Amino acid sequence: MTIAPGLAGRTLIKGHAAGSDLLLLVDPEREAAFTAADVAAVCDPHTGLGADGLVRVARTAALPGTEAFRAAVPEAEWFLDYYRPDGAPTAGAAPTYGDACRLLAAVLDAEGLVSLADGAAITIGTRGGARTVTRLGELWAVDVGPAHLAEVTDPAADAAAEGWDTAVSIPGLAGERAALSLNLSGRHAVVAVEQEAELDAAELGDPAASESIAYTPAPLTPPILELLVPLGEHTDPETGATIGRARVRVLTPGVGEVRASAEASCAAALALHEWTGNGAPADYLLRLPGGEVGVHVGAAPLTDGASPVLTGPVDLVGRITLA
Repeated sequence: MTIAPGLAGRTLIKGHAAGSDLLLLVDPEREAAFTAADVAAVCDPHTGLGADGLVRVARTAALPGTEAFRAAVPEAEWFLDYYRPDGAPTAGAAPTYGDACRLLAAVLDAEGLVSLADGAAITIGTRGGARTVTRLGELWAVDVGPAHLAEVTDPAADAAAEGWDTAVSIPGLAGERAALSLNLSGRHAVVAVEQEAELDAAELGDPAASESIAYTPAPLTPPILELLVPLGEHTDPETGATIGRARVRVLTPGVGEVRASAEASCAAALALHEWTGNGAPADYLLRLPGGEVGVHVGAAPLTDGASPVLTGPVDLVGRITLA
């Protein structure tokens, strides 16, 4: 008996971007008539294949309602038709697009739909706008979109002057911690701790952990929480550039702790840049549970027109044909 009737006989490609794993269905003309229940069934880690979501690899022209988008971004031939693990399509500036876009680009190349040589770039449409993905050898880079300091009602401190605006109580850590609030494909709160032991002590593993975190002032909706410990800086032996380093954990409301997130990694790098101030590195190497990623923020990353770029690995681990 098939677990997903709408996907019966279809081949899914499983891949992950630094631990953020997805199932991808190559369906250029959007012919597969699957349901939310089908997506939930294949994403289930116990009775299905297990994944953080499903992406239909489709041509932009095959999606209804994309006429205005195609006119504005005609180079975006391919679209990220992304569904959450419960089967709901993403909407708006979802904080999942960076990792998914890198995986989609890798699948397009692997399946011979688009040839992407080293240094080549592709523009991909998403429900939150266009994203540019560039192949850099075995790595893939993505432009995650603009970032700004978030507007906080009655902030606990002046973010621009003091580097924080919200006090946060986190299970496993004593006292309140200072957080910097950012908008980057959604709301983020970035907290730094001094020691790796503190990072390990934070109780983020429970899917309900976000409900135990208290913010002062309280945001309208729970933000994505980035908890990091700075690990100093080092000099790139090839370029001579200074690179900031940190270890990061990420808690997504309603999901729990995640192994990787392009947007969360960029938020962490942006906070580090803000906290360092003048002379801050333009590049950061971050260690997450799913692996290492690099983030380029530039010299003035929170100004209009700027956008951080995340670079990291992509692995296509298998193909599964559903019964």
